[in-house]
Amino acid sequence: MPWTYRHASREWRAFLDDAKERMCLESDNMAYTAVDAVLQVFRRRLSAPEGLEFASVLPSVLRAIFVQNWDVTESRTEFYDRKRLVSEVKAVRVNHNLTPDNAIEATAWAVRRSTNRRDFERVLAKLSPEARDFWQVDVDDPAELEQRII
Repeated sequence: MPWTYRHASREWRAFLDDAKERMCLESDNMAYTAVDAVLQVFRRRLSAPEGLEFASVLPSVLRAIFVQNWDVTESRTEFYDRKRLVSEVKAVRVNHNLTPDNAIEATAWAVRRSTNRRDFERVLAKLSPEARDFWQVDVDDPAELEQRII
């Protein structure tokens, strides 16, 4: 049995705690809404094969969230500047969305701490420069992004 299935709850809890803390949000629901919106905004810019390969390196719960309700027949949209992407994230479930301006960066930070760095970078390398930039995280200490649960 894959490790990510056996320990799905543990991985999810660690990821959600990281995202919630990084976004300074008060509840799991707020953090989930923000993360879900970030994933939706990103996947709108991928083909189905690109999205499925990206999802394959995510922990199991994040993988499920990434593909949930994805209409792969919709046209892809282009990447915009970060400010416009954040506005799009905030527009997802707008009546229940208290997503902060750092939602993309915070989600990227938490994703990087919950994935195998080599696998994540391998998948990103196959995507457009804009897709790679979406998940870029600048930190002073690279150890900050080491996989949290192994």
